[in-house]
Amino acid sequence: MMQTVQLPLWLLILIVLFAAVTFASHFLFPSVLWFFRRRAERVIAKVNARLLRPIEPFKLARRHDMIQRLIYDAEVVQEVVEYARTEGIPENVAFEKARSYAREIVPSFSATAYFTFGTRLTRWLSRSLYRIRLGAFDRAKLEGMNPDAAIIFVMNHRSNMDYMLVTYLVSRASALSYAVGEWARVWPLSAVIRMMGAYFIRRKSRGALYRKVLARYVQMATAGGVTQAVFPEGGLSLTGAVAEPRLGLLNYIVSDFKPDGREVIFVPVALNYDRVLEDKFLIAADKSGVRRFRPPLATVCRAVLAHLWQRVTGRFDKFGTAFVNFGEPLSLGEFMQGHKGDQTEAVGHELMARIRRAMPVLPVPLIARVLLAGVVDADDLRAKVQAELSLLASTDAPLPRRGLDKVIEDALKRLRERGLISDDLQVPAESHDVLAFYAASIAPHFDAD
Repeated sequence: MMQTVQLPLWLLILIVLFAAVTFASHFLFPSVLWFFRRRAERVIAKVNARLLRPIEPFKLARRHDMIQRLIYDAEVVQEVVEYARTEGIPENVAFEKARSYAREIVPSFSATAYFTFGTRLTRWLSRSLYRIRLGAFDRAKLEGMNPDAAIIFVMNHRSNMDYMLVTYLVSRASALSYAVGEWARVWPLSAVIRMMGAYFIRRKSRGALYRKVLARYVQMATAGGVTQAVFPEGGLSLTGAVAEPRLGLLNYIVSDFKPDGREVIFVPVALNYDRVLEDKFLIAADKSGVRRFRPPLATVCRAVLAHLWQRVTGRFDKFGTAFVNFGEPLSLGEFMQGHKGDQTEAVGHELMARIRRAMPVLPVPLIARVLLAGVVDADDLRAKVQAELSLLASTDAPLPRRGLDKVIEDALKRLRERGLISDDLQVPAESHDVLAFYAASIAPHFDAD
């Protein structure tokens, strides 16, 4: 028993590593996990006490458990069998394919990350870049909604700032679960986004198995009462106008709705900006016909450095106003009464119409519209802007709160700083596309009139 045993160094290191892993998994890890779980439970209890709509148990489920529940769902299993038969592969191989899709989709929500790091970052970033305006949203109406209903915020997609802005503004009401495109599946950004409760989707996937896994996750989240935020346009608007809806996610929700089940309430949200940070890239993508666009790294670095220099020298005056306005909520149960068959298209078009009606009228889009129509001088501009505002006064369009002269002054200042108009209010040919991009956001108010 006391004899000396000689071992190669590599074998000794391997034995020590196995011993360390065994000790950690049986003694250390459970204690550490218990400590963090208890801490998370205290954070959740504290947050739920101040939220209008507390975080749903479905969202707090462990990611591993959620993945297991998803891949063993009866509809997913049936699709796995069909996929294996169609592709001529063993069912266990098809099953692993479904598991990989589930891992890709299911988030790992962290209340601590969301309500400490996440909301503080979104608040700082939103308020440091824009003057934030929140439209008239009846808080009592939100409180009066069925507390068991699944609330789904349906938004137009103007900028990647939309995620930050809405997360910040809704953080006192609930924790949002976003559908995020493939652009964010980059480490470490993907891990942070998952902790914020977002789930990834492949916008152009045509595989039936993938679509079934995604559909069942969305349907389970809705049935679990998770507060969600979706962009029906399927991507950023390349023209500035609110586009027609892509019905994929909406169809998953509408097709699974049961009148005797959990109520679903859609809340339209209209977002508009005096300055969309990606505007020129979006316009270029629209002209090229290719939606995939990546700003050159050198261009991004130059823009960031120029912005930081403006802040350091005290010359940064924000990018104008960012306005979030809420439209009239749509109860899916009430909308479906008296209708038969698939109503996804009707629901989608109704929601987009409500978003267009709620679209805020901001100084830059308004002045851009008037300048594109042609003006002679400053007095002519003032008269035409006054006429446009008078025309909109009889509608429900959210109008600028500042006085007429201040609206014109702010908009002209920002357009001149970017070199989009001349001192004599003429629009150079190369600026037409940019001004048209902003004017398109409020065009439905005038078209409706």
